[in-house]
Amino acid sequence: MFAKREKVSALVKDTPVPRMFRARQIFKNNSIPPEQIPQLVREGMRTEKTGGKIKPGQNIAIAVGSRGICNQVAIVKTVVDCVKERGAHPFLVPGMGCHGGATAEGQREVLAALGFTEASMGCPIRCTMETVMAGRNPDGKEVFLDKYAAQADGIILSCRVKPHTAFRGKYESGILKMMAIGLAKQKGAERTHDEGVGNLAKNVYQNGMTILKNYPVLFAVAVVENAYDQTCILNVVPAEEIEETEPRMLEQAFANMPGLLPGSCDVLVVDRVGKNISGEGMDPNITGRFILPEYASGGVDAQKVAILGLTPQTHGNCHGICNADVVSQQVVNEADFEAFYINSITSTVLTLARVPMIMANHKECIQVCIRSLVGTDKAHPRVIRIPDTLHLEYILLSEAYYEEVRDRSDMEIVSEPFELDFDENGNLF
Repeated sequence: MFAKREKVSALVKDTPVPRMFRARQIFKNNSIPPEQIPQLVREGMRTEKTGGKIKPGQNIAIAVGSRGICNQVAIVKTVVDCVKERGAHPFLVPGMGCHGGATAEGQREVLAALGFTEASMGCPIRCTMETVMAGRNPDGKEVFLDKYAAQADGIILSCRVKPHTAFRGKYESGILKMMAIGLAKQKGAERTHDEGVGNLAKNVYQNGMTILKNYPVLFAVAVVENAYDQTCILNVVPAEEIEETEPRMLEQAFANMPGLLPGSCDVLVVDRVGKNISGEGMDPNITGRFILPEYASGGVDAQKVAILGLTPQTHGNCHGICNADVVSQQVVNEADFEAFYINSITSTVLTLARVPMIMANHKECIQVCIRSLVGTDKAHPRVIRIPDTLHLEYILLSEAYYEEVRDRSDMEIVSEPFELDFDENGNLF
């Protein structure tokens, strides 16, 4: 796609790219030490309301999603071990809706990329896109559930609670969403989305609660991460307390979110995006680029946004790249458009499948963003470069920010300004 674009390259080739310096953003650090995670899970599973529900001989489904969640491998392995110690038989199921190209094997590959294999977990992984009708929500609409989870004697959910990328509500990304969308597979995810983003808050709640009431969900191991992408809260939540507990965890997630402390920029450069990073590849709560800003807002005020690459763990799913103004040819080369389109169709928001301007390399992505700026000093643009929207402690800033950062108490300068090191093909990595 667009293999040659010499005239475009010639148009931007003389646009200067500013020198950058490395800066550290200083956030509240309330991380739980990783070595304490297994013990916290065990303690949470010792009560009658949680682990006490697990009986010898039962088959227990443990749902795992497609996000890159800190410490989740250790969390799930501990849950597996505790289930075995109670004489039951654990197995993993993907709770990731249509991700992995909406195929059982694709979802198995996503789990493996995140560290979940039968060997590492010590239990079977059962993947299917088949569902059962799990009941009807209060509006009379069918709700669906993963076939293997539906057949289990008990269901345990492992997930993260965080702000959603497209809507605001009492329940956003978290426990109920894993049931309403993740465990509902492609069919149920589409059903939850089919009334549009404006009704997602209602449908996530209603559909999740329908599964909670009709099937033996035992408990959820739910975490909140802090601004350093580290676990800061871990709760083992009994099924009967999910409805009350999740909104409190969402408030804690909002309070612990990172951000880009400069607040605004002319150009935001994102090195990599992917489904393991965010549902939309890059979290609009950070980038400020919401596909439907009437339903959610926040993040940095960026005039132009460029995406340079995809994460390996996204397996080519570049869902959400429409939120950028420019992407590199590398993004297109790495993209699996079938997985991309399935995700967009399932969400019902086809604008998520739009492809922005494609430039030949990373340098030209940055140059075209700078050249097309309006109402700013193009000779000294305010540019922020981040690795992705999960890892924001260390970022690169253009020289225009240098004096400002030097005077701040919540940021520190880590390096002197330097030229970006593009290779012979105009790429940074």
